[in-house]
Amino acid sequence: MSSQAEKFQFQAESKQLLNLMIHSIYVNKEIFLRELISNASDALDKLRVLSITQPELLKPGELFEIRLEADKEARTLTIKDNGIGMSRDDLINHIGTIARSGTQEFVNKMKEQPSQDNVKELIGQFGVGFYSAFMAADKITIISKKAGEDLAHEWESEGEGEYTIAVVEKESHGTEIKLHLKPVDVDNGIEDYTDYYSVSRVVKKYSDFINYPIMMKWEREETEKDENGMPKKDGKKTTVIEDKILNSMKPIWMRSQSEVSAEDYNEFYKHLSHDWNEPMKTISYKAEGALEFYSLLFIPSKAPFDFYYQGYKSGLSLYVKKVMIMESFEELLPKYLRFIKGVVESSDLPLNISRETLQQDRNVTQMRKNLTKKALDSLKDIFSNEKEKYLSFWKEFGPALKEGVISDYENREKLLPLLLFESSNDPTALTSLEEYVSRMKDGQTEIYYLFGESRSVVENSPHLEVLKEKGYEVLYFLNPVDEIMTQYLNKFNDKNLKSAAKGDLNLGTKEEKEKVEKEIKEKTAEYGDLLKLVQGKLDKYIKEVKLSHHLVSAPACIVGDEFDMSPYLERLLQKDNPSVSFKKRVLELNAKHPIVIKMQEKFHQDKDDKQLADYSELLLGYALLSEGAPLPDSARFNKILAALIEKSL
Repeated sequence: MSSQAEKFQFQAESKQLLNLMIHSIYVNKEIFLRELISNASDALDKLRVLSITQPELLKPGELFEIRLEADKEARTLTIKDNGIGMSRDDLINHIGTIARSGTQEFVNKMKEQPSQDNVKELIGQFGVGFYSAFMAADKITIISKKAGEDLAHEWESEGEGEYTIAVVEKESHGTEIKLHLKPVDVDNGIEDYTDYYSVSRVVKKYSDFINYPIMMKWEREETEKDENGMPKKDGKKTTVIEDKILNSMKPIWMRSQSEVSAEDYNEFYKHLSHDWNEPMKTISYKAEGALEFYSLLFIPSKAPFDFYYQGYKSGLSLYVKKVMIMESFEELLPKYLRFIKGVVESSDLPLNISRETLQQDRNVTQMRKNLTKKALDSLKDIFSNEKEKYLSFWKEFGPALKEGVISDYENREKLLPLLLFESSNDPTALTSLEEYVSRMKDGQTEIYYLFGESRSVVENSPHLEVLKEKGYEVLYFLNPVDEIMTQYLNKFNDKNLKSAAKGDLNLGTKEEKEKVEKEIKEKTAEYGDLLKLVQGKLDKYIKEVKLSHHLVSAPACIVGDEFDMSPYLERLLQKDNPSVSFKKRVLELNAKHPIVIKMQEKFHQDKDDKQLADYSELLLGYALLSEGAPLPDSARFNKILAALIEKSL
């Protein structure tokens, strides 16, 4: 007996997504069935795993299946499963709400450019496959009962911004989704989804690999036959109804690669990941020897919107003897390879193994080692033979590989050749460390790099002046992970990595270095008192003032010690933790620059000239702004600058 239905409003973002889906220009509307079958398969997987430790959730001899029921007269198609089911709260949280980082941003993008690709990306990135059903139906009714619970609930909506939930009767656990279908409109991609042949074609095309039987009643006419089994000429016709299994159910990862088409692999990936984009790379791998297992891995072509957010769900599906043990087992790959989707099946693990035991299992350790090697070898192959494809991959997942340099000592040497950076060599192309080394100047012993928030900031930094003058290439490290990575990346091909903004660069031959040192020593003796005065005026902000070895045209720059954090990373850390304090650095002055020369002359004429303090603050401000750093006192800087302009005018 059903209760009075409660009425709810869709969450704002969900309502907008529904509207986009219903009025979508995406032509291939048949894929709604794939999404609903995938959801049913997921529900069966979850109950199958849960029943290992809670066998009471299943009836004796209960078999898992997905059943499709069509009613031509009522124009409905129902997808049924006897999986985990949903409670009232599940229906509200999973169907009435989409709480994903960046959802609103994507909705706005869709409003601006409602293209087919964007609709595809919307569904793939945010896992809203259920909503695709509104492309083919003008009303959806869900009846669901969660395994182990007594109450069943009915969810119903016409996709107009609200839905209802009521308590109803349902004998067994699982979910039934009834689609009240729109009129057939072949020109707009809506077939007759009450027709057995149309439905079976879609299932065969998209869901043949589903690991559970997809059942549908096949209604056909059969003519009376003679003693030889041949239809009689005037034989009586009868209607025969029989259950048909629409899918093969053979695990795709255990099939020979020659048996499986690229389209089959792509469809399985979409089922597994709920990403409507095709994968960039498919990796079918069978490990043989002391430890045998099957695996099917996919490298996506697009990063999910929440990929770099904390809490991103990663991991491979783990099967033991064709039973899914874990939907997302993170330990099968290191975290930096979390973008890889896939399935691993082993017969060398017990069916009732727990997550805690798995984490300690030596077989899992060996599987992780093999899978990591296979993944990195595949990336190396793409890098070497399909450079454009690799550049596309790098744009989406590059920072994740840099995390691997930090965390995976065993595979660090394999990862380093795969890294790409912007550099001073070519503003339109990324470069690898190997390519950088191949272009190094004769006598150059170090790989130079510079941190910064953007290319425009870095390439205009005064720290690069002497390097540019000598024709040395500089790598631009523009991602926060780069700086942490350099703590673990000291050398490449026996070449030390050196920051252009930390310590002395010591460029040139021995004779050139000695000449520069002599000049600096002589100038320091001449400018010593001025340097002390500037130091005294800026003591609150810097730890030392000295003359520079490497400035050419700029009057000043800020330099850190060899192992100091970059100011860029300090600022990022301070956003999360305001108690983080900036470490004092060194202000270097260019003794050949007219500003510094004039300051020395002014100091020589009047050591108490108050304007020298103002000039000191302006030079500090100049140095900070040139590297994209904030001013310690912007109001004070503006006041001094305005006064100086007024005086000069």
